[in-house]
Amino acid sequence: MSYVNPADFAKKMIDAGEAKVFMSTKDTLIRAYMAGAILALAAAFAVTVTVNTGNPLIGALLFPVGFCMLYLLGFDLLTGVFTLVPLALIDKRRGVTMRGLWRNWGLVFLGNFAGAFTVALFMAIIVTFGWTTEPNAVGQQIGHIGEGRTLGYAAHGAGGMLTLFVRAVMCNWMVSTGVVAAMMSTSVSGKIMAMWMPILVFFYMGFEHSIVNMFLFPSGLLLGGNFTIMDYLIWNEIPTVIGNLVGGLTFVGAMIYATHYKTSPRIEAEDSAKPAAFPAE
Repeated sequence: MSYVNPADFAKKMIDAGEAKVFMSTKDTLIRAYMAGAILALAAAFAVTVTVNTGNPLIGALLFPVGFCMLYLLGFDLLTGVFTLVPLALIDKRRGVTMRGLWRNWGLVFLGNFAGAFTVALFMAIIVTFGWTTEPNAVGQQIGHIGEGRTLGYAAHGAGGMLTLFVRAVMCNWMVSTGVVAAMMSTSVSGKIMAMWMPILVFFYMGFEHSIVNMFLFPSGLLLGGNFTIMDYLIWNEIPTVIGNLVGGLTFVGAMIYATHYKTSPRIEAEDSAKPAAFPAE
């Protein structure tokens, strides 16, 4: 598997974050667009498998193929840059500023959304034969997902919003673990194995991923889902983006940086050879 130790891949994480800050606008947008499109296609694939087999576990087992492809091709997801780019700022890399961080996040968000929406449009055409028939079983399922993950949360008020946020936090805890796990190996097979596990967990558990939702919810709206754009933004996308940021940066990036890159001094062992002090007789 060509294992890379934590201290080395911690540095690779910071280097990757720094490189993304200085990437050109064209390259950032293209890589983000392709990442959003490939992940959306993987989500469509997983939903199709789930509908056809009636077994969500099979869909979840196969969904990570999209994440692995986009990572190996060098494309960027918003969830990944949420974790990596701030580390270059925290480490005070030369030229890395808050403005550069926000620029990267903004461009990746736009690119991811454009890519995911493209696939949403294509899938809407496929499942309705160009809007000449009612959506097939896959299209109907996508519409129901959009309703459940907007109106379903809204029905519980503040509790629903808290649940949505926590699911988003836990999602990017797993997804960013997948991003980092790929740095643990120098072989393609090792990277795939390391990425597959946490991505499987997030998808099967129904955690909220902002880029997957950029596909599912526009698809639901295109296919006649019973929710609105404002439902999507307020009761899913905006809280999900915030939760993904908190989960990736806090539970993955900051933790690895704090313990593997900025390692604290070791505690010195007590001298066992020193004779014990006994009171004088």
